[in-house]
This record gives sequence, C-alpha cells and structure tokens, in this order.
Amino acid sequence: MSTAENAILEMGKPATDNGLATALAQLKTLFGERMSQSESVLTSHGKGEAWHAPQLPDAVCYPESTEEVAAIVRICAQWKVPVIPFGVGTSLEGQTQAPFGGISIDLSAMNQVLEVNPADMDCRVQAGVTRKQLNEWIRDTGLFFPIDPGADATIGGMTATRASGTNAVRYGTMRENVMSLTFVNAKGDIVKTGTRARKSSAGYDLTRLMVGSEGTLGVITEIGLKLHGLPEAITAAVVNFPDLNSAVQTVIDTIQTGIPMARIELVDADYMDAINHYSNMNYAVKNTLFLEFHGTTDYVAEQVRQFQEIAGEYGAGDFEWATQQEDRNRLWQARHDSYWAILAKYPGKKGFATDVCVPISELANIINDIRAVVDDSPLTSEILGHVGDGNFHMIFCMAPGDEETLKEVYRINEILVQKALDLGGTCTGEHGVGTGKLKYLRREHGDGAVDMMQTIKRALDPDNILNPGKTVTA
Repeated sequence: MSTAENAILEMGKPATDNGLATALAQLKTLFGERMSQSESVLTSHGKGEAWHAPQLPDAVCYPESTEEVAAIVRICAQWKVPVIPFGVGTSLEGQTQAPFGGISIDLSAMNQVLEVNPADMDCRVQAGVTRKQLNEWIRDTGLFFPIDPGADATIGGMTATRASGTNAVRYGTMRENVMSLTFVNAKGDIVKTGTRARKSSAGYDLTRLMVGSEGTLGVITEIGLKLHGLPEAITAAVVNFPDLNSAVQTVIDTIQTGIPMARIELVDADYMDAINHYSNMNYAVKNTLFLEFHGTTDYVAEQVRQFQEIAGEYGAGDFEWATQQEDRNRLWQARHDSYWAILAKYPGKKGFATDVCVPISELANIINDIRAVVDDSPLTSEILGHVGDGNFHMIFCMAPGDEETLKEVYRINEILVQKALDLGGTCTGEHGVGTGKLKYLRREHGDGAVDMMQTIKRALDPDNILNPGKTVTA
C-alpha cells in the first residue's frame, strides 16, 4: 500500500483503541461459539477477492438477527471498537479489510427470505441472502431479481456497495431496486427507512444515503427489493468482431438506437482465450460481445434483427445462439468466471481489478486510449465490461510482493481514472471506493461534495467505528 494511502487511512482511524479486551469479553459471553478468533477465520475475513494485503479483525461474530447486530454495535460503540460488516468477501476495493482491527460482523447466518409479495412485485430479505438464493426462492412466482454482479454476493453486500452487473443496462443498479432498509446505526439503534410504496416525497431519502455507503454509516440487516417479471422469451448470443473498436462501436450504436438490451458485455480476445481454457469452451479467440434479449417472442425477434443489422456494419462474425435456460446459464457462467479464468492463466499471482464508467459516447475513446497505454507498458491487461452502460474493467495480475509491478499498475490505473474523469465519468462504476479508490474521491466530486460527505459521516458516526478508513474518511 502506498504512503499516500496509508496517510488517508490514518485520517480515518477511530478515536481510541481502549476497551478492546473488555469488548471481546462481553461479545464472547453473548455469542459463545458464534464468536471466533481463530487465525484462519480472521484471515478469511480480513480480505476480499482482490490484491490488497489482508488486514485482520480481532474477532468475527456471527449474528442471526437484527437485534444481535445491534447488541454487537452497542458494545463496540461503548468501547470505541471498529465494526466491519462482512457478506461473502467478494469485494474488490478493500471494503472488508480491518486496517484498525475490531469486530467483523459476518452476516451469512442472516439468510432468510422474510416475505415475498407477488402481486406488488417486491420482497424483503435478510442481508445474508445471496442473489442466487433469492432467485431460487421466488422462481415459481414468475418473478426474478435482476441485479447480477457475477459473484454470488449477498444482498446486503450488494446494497452496501451499490452493485450493478450484467443486467444493469436494462434493469438498473441496486440504487434503482432497493425500496427500504433496516440497519443498525453507530449507537446500536435499529433504524428503518422507506416503505413498500413505489415512490415517496416524505423527508430525506435515507434509503439512498445508505445504498453505496459501504458499511460506513450503518450495518444493513434487512432489505426491501423490487422484483421484475420473468420475460416471455429470452435469447442469448455470442458474436465476435475483427477488432476491439468494431465491437465497441457496435455497442455504442446499439444503445443510441434505443434497442433495450438486457445484457451487452465486452470481452477482449486475450480474455476469451483465458475463458476457453478455464470454462472448457471453444469460442473464437477474438474480441467478443455476450448478449441477451428479453421480451415477448416477437419483440425479441425484432431486437435481434435490429442488432444483427448494426453488428453486420462492423464486420461481426457468426452468432452463436442460446435459447434454452441450460445453454444460457452455461454461456453466462463462462462470462462470470472470467476473473477466476484470468487468475488461472497466471498461477500464483493476484488480480488487481479496476473499473471506470464513462458516458456511452466516450466508450471507444477511453478504451482505445488506455489500450495504447498498456501496449507501451511491460504489463499486459485484459479488458471486459458491462459496456452497455459505459462501464468496463481491466485486470492486472502480479506476484505478491512485486512492488515494481504494483508501481506500474498504479501508474496505469491513475491514467485510466483521470481519462474517465476528464470524459465526464467516474473512478468506479460498480466496484465501489473502499480503500482502493479513496484517493480519487475528492478529484471526482470536488471539495464541497466530499466535505459534505465527511460532515454526514461525522454526524452519524462521531467516534468513527463503522468500517473506518473506507469510502470517505471522517
């Protein structure tokens, strides 16, 4: 971690470390075997999926209710001990690290679907429910939950990081699909926001304040969600292009034409090679789009026809179609396995995953520019992304402890982020801020906005115990 990042984290350090032993003793009395201090448990809870070195908590607690979460936070608030919410550990920007120790609150045991209202197309779940678990639970209702970040993340974690994923181009992100929340604030009080109504003008929108707060304003324990009707017809496809620019221009024209794509994903040629080897596929090793169309049978056919016309203008190859659910699942599982495919391609290395998002009209510009930067570097990086909304990812792989490579990755990431900001974009489309993107927050939003964020943080968490050092420093 760089000196600058260490300085930023130091700014976010909790007020005091006093009382940790007392807090641990009280939590042990309360939770018994549902509190762990074993080295393996601490290690698994002090890191996410990315390159960040582990930073371990002092203990992990496994609550089973909102009331138990509140009890944990009340004890930690009394002794000013940090608390770090934890789902399944799939974060990519250090959101689950414990830079100052403290208590990791593992919400995986809070995995109940509390209510489903088919007539109103909504549901309420505990934070530890995963997206796959939810969709399995509601599959007989004719409804589904569309947000799909790839990993089988928890709904609580997805809410805290304002996740999106492959379906966001049509169905939006967690911001558009969370209706209400229950969370525990820094004092240990239980707070409820929002209702089952589809809109409201009553007071501050505290639900939206919490969505994307990454555990720094409260520990989310229950979420009310919008559900969507399963389409009558779903068609998925894979199609390759002669070069990266042709694939990107096809995406831009498709979105600007107004074709309501459910998914439109870009995977570059190097990434396709890794996916073929990891997922036992035999796709052409070319720059490729993964696609999905939703609607009535006739409407899907019309979308397909329109897309084929656009793709043909840019030299698209033959389409590989998938209409049966089993075939579609296999296609998308290969796409979702892409991160692990890259790690398998470089055994023994860790992945440095970064993402930006730009206005769709600027997508080709930034991809071409950053590809030129990488081509002039000793490093390699594959590109993929949810390009239908201007969001794409770059993955760098490096050996643990390789400071020279890490320095070069930082340099390229800095160029990428600055290009995105210059084009009116953001430093992160969906990975979140955590610690990895913290230094770009003020550059993106300006002093006034970040100062207001810090004011909110200090007001709601005056002792800075809620996931300190992340998202916005106190």
